[in-house]
Amino acid sequence: MLKVNNIEVVYSDVILVLRGVSLQVEAGQIVSLLGANGAGKSTTLKAISGLLLSQQGEVTRGNVEFDGERIDRLSPDEIVQRGIVQVLEGRPLFGHLTVEENLRTGSLFRSSAGAAIRRDLDEVYHFFPRLREFRHRTSGYLSGGEQQMVVIGRALMAKPRLMLLDEPSLGLAPILVKNIFDIIKQINEESGVSILLVEQNANVALNTAQYAYVMENGRIVLDGSAVQLRENADIKEFYLGLTQVGERKSYRDVKHYKRRKRWIG
Repeated sequence: MLKVNNIEVVYSDVILVLRGVSLQVEAGQIVSLLGANGAGKSTTLKAISGLLLSQQGEVTRGNVEFDGERIDRLSPDEIVQRGIVQVLEGRPLFGHLTVEENLRTGSLFRSSAGAAIRRDLDEVYHFFPRLREFRHRTSGYLSGGEQQMVVIGRALMAKPRLMLLDEPSLGLAPILVKNIFDIIKQINEESGVSILLVEQNANVALNTAQYAYVMENGRIVLDGSAVQLRENADIKEFYLGLTQVGERKSYRDVKHYKRRKRWIG
């Protein structure tokens, strides 16, 4: 479905952020992109969704394909119309609008009749029953977890075939993180929406995705099935905080540990 082919991304004509990144997402699959802050994960999503243009970024080498068509030269609205929708980090929404008004903005580019929009709203409320209760509430007064539900629901209103999720767990309590990721899996299984997930919480990401890539300094340094990566010694130590014998390391030990980086060789 999605192929990112050896792309390089430059900001403001001088800042090289991505260096030969390649990845792919199969139809119906959840793929996770792991890495520390500054690794280039969000830039990768924006290269796919076309949002680089708003930040003076550009794909200068390689290309992005969706269903065999090159899309990295298209505008963001053209990419949305082809079925790719990005949910941005930080839960941006229209705080002065109600929950349902926010959800409806996700369908503005569509020509669907009112009955179809109503059915789509019912589907969103099926995945997020709490939003039905709050549909007339002003979005700016919602909790962080509820706002995350709104922005994912708004993306669903665009009828995506591929959803790009950027740090959906950011700033949420652990019990809310579990709830959000359970719903993400439900959306994938029931609606067939493919998902490319950027997430720093490696444990929850690897328990949600079928396949994963690890980024460092603008490059893909490791990839494999989620099951394989959960058993990788470096992933356990550097992302899950576990030693090779399964003991949890302290933050101090992990912070000052010099990586072996066996995956680079």
